[in-house]
Amino acid sequence: MLRKHIYFVGIGGIGMSALARYFKAKGFCVAGYDRVSSVLTRELEQEGISIHYVDDVAMIPEAYRKPDDTVVVYTPAVPSDMSEMTWFRDHNFVIQKRSQILGEITRMQKGLCVSGTHGKTTTSTMLSHLLHNSSVQCNAFLGGISKNFSKNLLLSDESDLVVIEADEYDHSFLTLSPYMAVVTAVDADHLDIYGTVEAYRAGFEEFTSLIRPDGVLLMKEGLPIHPRLQKGVTHYSYSVDKGDFHAENIRIGKGEIVFDFVTPKEVIKDIQLGVPVYVNIENGVAAMSIAWLNGVRPDELREGMKSFRGVKRRFDFHIKSDKIVFLDDYAHHPNELKSSIESIRRLYADRRLTVVFQPHLYTRTRDLADDFAKVLSTADELMLLDIYPAREQPIPGVNSQMLLDKVELKNKRLISKQDLVKSVDERAYDVLLMVGAGDLDLLIPEMEQKFRKKYNI
Repeated sequence: MLRKHIYFVGIGGIGMSALARYFKAKGFCVAGYDRVSSVLTRELEQEGISIHYVDDVAMIPEAYRKPDDTVVVYTPAVPSDMSEMTWFRDHNFVIQKRSQILGEITRMQKGLCVSGTHGKTTTSTMLSHLLHNSSVQCNAFLGGISKNFSKNLLLSDESDLVVIEADEYDHSFLTLSPYMAVVTAVDADHLDIYGTVEAYRAGFEEFTSLIRPDGVLLMKEGLPIHPRLQKGVTHYSYSVDKGDFHAENIRIGKGEIVFDFVTPKEVIKDIQLGVPVYVNIENGVAAMSIAWLNGVRPDELREGMKSFRGVKRRFDFHIKSDKIVFLDDYAHHPNELKSSIESIRRLYADRRLTVVFQPHLYTRTRDLADDFAKVLSTADELMLLDIYPAREQPIPGVNSQMLLDKVELKNKRLISKQDLVKSVDERAYDVLLMVGAGDLDLLIPEMEQKFRKKYNI
């Protein structure tokens, strides 16, 4: 139920900011609140969106204080007892989650919805890039900042396709009505919400039941779920090396990855990855499959994959040299972390890998500690930061020392953010991978500057 005025609570989030931009571009009046000022919120303000940073009802603009003319959109990360949300509820405003608004958009347009425990941000951004740079075109709500477009929203007046990252947190993806859906992985996560692995996987099964009867499910080969498809939905499988869509003749060397893309009807030769890490073969296969099913030509696929520059904080290389390789990745689940480390190992097999890891959420660290420890033990050296709490309160006995004790690695230690930055001057690194979904990225500019000065790069 949309109104002329839309007020976003938590407007600075990556998904919320994209929605705010979308409705601003469509002629709606947009304003909002966020707890902190950021690059994203400052960009929104420059685009004419009013934002304030104090939870104070008096600061809500007058035009957004009328229940019959304003819809309030919020993110689950916002505390339910904040004063502005309480005021909106007490005054009978229409209040919707971000996911509910996305659901309305998928019912107005053809939603290409990418879901999964991991891989969904890169895959959906790749898909958007392929469509946007082809004759097909698309709209897109991205879960990260595309390095090609330097933004998280794409708009097109020529296409009714809309790419959406379908987030399973808080059951958000169950509000969508996909035209085509991708399921990349169903490794257990968000157990604070779902409770059990079985319930988590059941959520994805329910998601598949929402695909329109004329639509498509593209699911990674071998996932332990049973899709619940409406009559008329076409089901395809994919993976790196098997399924209806897959790669073959994979060539890795000299900092490049090239392969042939196999579809049910043709083989498209010599696909070169613009971001040459091994995990992007599978992400690329998924993205190209949906693009191909929507009419993107082989030459457009080939050019689009080659020109893709990635997503900020997803295998984001800041320095590549013989002296130092410095990159960061958003990985915050054990299997994401495993893919990240393995991909770097393939590229730099003969070099020493130091991993800096910032655990994300107390519940995730508690529930998956053994799996995290096993993966982190595959590094040459580990430097572990404190847990980033995000929306959570501390849990007794759950901390980074607990996780470190489980890691079977000689060269391991806890480190503060301040000492991590200092270490650039005090010691030598070969390949430094920083991983986590918290605020670790805020250290990158200073560390990169120090590395470039130290090695005269």
